[in-house]
Amino acid sequence: MVTPITPIPIDADAVTTGSLKALQGEEQCKVMDLVDKLRRTGLNSIINLPQLVVCGDQSSGKSSVLEAITEIPFPRHENLCTRFATQISLRRSPSSTVSIKITPDKNRTKDEQAKLRQFSKSIKDFSELPNIIESATEAMGIGKVGEANSRAFSRDVLSIDICGPDRPQLTLVDLPGLIHATNKAQSEADKALILDLVKEYMKNRRSIILAVVSAKNDLANQIITSYARQVDEKGKRTLGIITKPDYLREGTSNELNWIEVAQNKNIYLELGWHMLKNRADDEMGFTFQQRNEAEELFFSKGRYLDLPRECVGIDALRGRLSRVLFTHLKKELPAVKEEMDKKLVDTLEEIDKLGEKRSTRHEQRMMLINISTRISDLLKSATKGFYENPFFGLVNMNASVDSIENIRRFRAVIQYLNAQFAENMRLRGQKHMIGHGPGDAPVDVAESQDTEAALARLSDDTHSLMLPKPKVLTRAQAVAWVQKVMIRSRGNELPGNFNPHLISQLFWEQSEPWKAIAVDHINNVDRACKAFIYAVVKHVAPQEFHDRLAALSVDTTLSKTLRDSKEELNKIIADKSRHPMTYNHYFTTNLQKQRKRKHEKVTEAATKLATISLRAEGRMLTQDVVDPTKLREAMAESIEQNMENFSAEEALDNMRAYYKDEMKYFINCVVKQVVERHLVEPLPDIILSPVVVTGFTDTEVEYIAAEPPETTQQRNYLESRRALLEDGMNTFRQTIGGLKR
Repeated sequence: MVTPITPIPIDADAVTTGSLKALQGEEQCKVMDLVDKLRRTGLNSIINLPQLVVCGDQSSGKSSVLEAITEIPFPRHENLCTRFATQISLRRSPSSTVSIKITPDKNRTKDEQAKLRQFSKSIKDFSELPNIIESATEAMGIGKVGEANSRAFSRDVLSIDICGPDRPQLTLVDLPGLIHATNKAQSEADKALILDLVKEYMKNRRSIILAVVSAKNDLANQIITSYARQVDEKGKRTLGIITKPDYLREGTSNELNWIEVAQNKNIYLELGWHMLKNRADDEMGFTFQQRNEAEELFFSKGRYLDLPRECVGIDALRGRLSRVLFTHLKKELPAVKEEMDKKLVDTLEEIDKLGEKRSTRHEQRMMLINISTRISDLLKSATKGFYENPFFGLVNMNASVDSIENIRRFRAVIQYLNAQFAENMRLRGQKHMIGHGPGDAPVDVAESQDTEAALARLSDDTHSLMLPKPKVLTRAQAVAWVQKVMIRSRGNELPGNFNPHLISQLFWEQSEPWKAIAVDHINNVDRACKAFIYAVVKHVAPQEFHDRLAALSVDTTLSKTLRDSKEELNKIIADKSRHPMTYNHYFTTNLQKQRKRKHEKVTEAATKLATISLRAEGRMLTQDVVDPTKLREAMAESIEQNMENFSAEEALDNMRAYYKDEMKYFINCVVKQVVERHLVEPLPDIILSPVVVTGFTDTEVEYIAAEPPETTQQRNYLESRRALLEDGMNTFRQTIGGLKR
């Protein structure tokens, strides 16, 4: 059972001794006010703030020490407060209140944490405290000692906030006692849990460790001192407190040993040792005033007179704590400020990494519109060849123009692919590479020779092998090919003439590779478009958007542009499949020039045959003259007697002239009507433009832009952390000016 406590009203200031004020002078109050304000912002969940930590072995008198310091009557039942950490926050306030909450262990589930945070109680007098603590114990799920499935200890923290006009600004933590031996109620797991918990609090370099030891037991058997030494090697922030000296027999060596410990002669601590006499078993009904008087009387006799008065008694302890706290806090406050600065910067960086907030539908849509605007701007610049935005970067001179390293210079890539397409048409567009003929101009002869040499140099890479390669024919072989087609295409034309449809047949066969080359070019441009757009999306949009944007919009749109471009190409191919038609005067001009050059060559050859050398009588010199008769004969012999050959020659020249004219037209059509019209020019308007994004349904917007639950949770955590740190920084700036440096 809980030891009965006489009802003490919370606002009954007369009950207290008034010596609590010894904890703080005016300047100390300012320091503690600052720490209290920082703690009230919730900053202690992020940064370790200074506090007093009361720790020791089980039954060492920790709770009695805490009670004596704070003059708050804590319950005596060891199965209550000692089963979890109890944080007591004393705050100065015009009104007197006591509120009790539970701070759940961070390792609990979210539901458990939420449930424990709902625990909130307030009391009117301290006699209600035991029942509230027992309720908190049940809420933590510890259960009663000895019951099935009960736990001896919990990592949850019971927070007791006590406010009043004469309360000091102070936070103390009473930790469960360290276990030496296990039993039915306290297992090895409980022993390890308590040790970890105590060490965790003691490791906080901003905490002052009040290491409580009992004079009833040998010092060597009380492990708190060794653990304190581990975390505070030089004893700079550890104050040893010796309790229960009234159990020592007067005049014994044991009493002398403990007095030497109190004199800091045994285990040296920089902050020293202090000795208290708490209530004896028959003094439990004493008021705090009576308790202090009994203690003062005890230390006024025997060997205890050898101890300095500042090292014994509760009043002296408060004075020591006042000085120690003040010195410690003033030293730690700059470090607290520095840590707040760093953690705020780190938190802001983490928030930036999460991108814009998008928890609501409106935020999601606005974010998508902002992204679409940036994407549209980049696409417009890229399609026009303006590379001023940092996105485009530097040119990689060691990579090809259309490589992924240079894909951001999009217009340059398209121009390069178009030029490659034109070159492929020149080299591979003709099914038969026909050698030059008698009517070809010198430039045509040179071009034919260059083309033949280029075909011989074509690489054997996989892509090149997939494209058509012309069959090389001499002029005679080409004429023979035309004759075969002509014979199989005869109509009612007279001898020496050819069927008008023959040119169609020849042209269709000669231009057969065009579609394959054009389709290959369209696919190349489509791949470049896709690679470029993906680069833009990855540059502008958060990573988690990439696949969603591609699946919902980008891939679908690009698939449509590719289909549209191939439909356009099919129309152009269909136009090509009609009867040859041109109104370009270059076609007839080229034919006439070709016939003229052919006639000139025939005339030149006949003239050469008809030229004779004459020597004038009496002269040694000869003179070349053209014999008209022989010239007529030579010209007559140059006439092609074979009507098939004559028709084939004429048809071949017609087809070649038309092919050259139509090939230029086809290249321009593919580049302008297919590539530009369908694949390149529309991109800024159809790929995630503001108009496109505005048309997204709410479901689509949520699918793309909604934050994953873990991101929302992380953002809420970081935003809460940021707010706490900023509040702490503001509090620090507002208060620090009044402190002495």
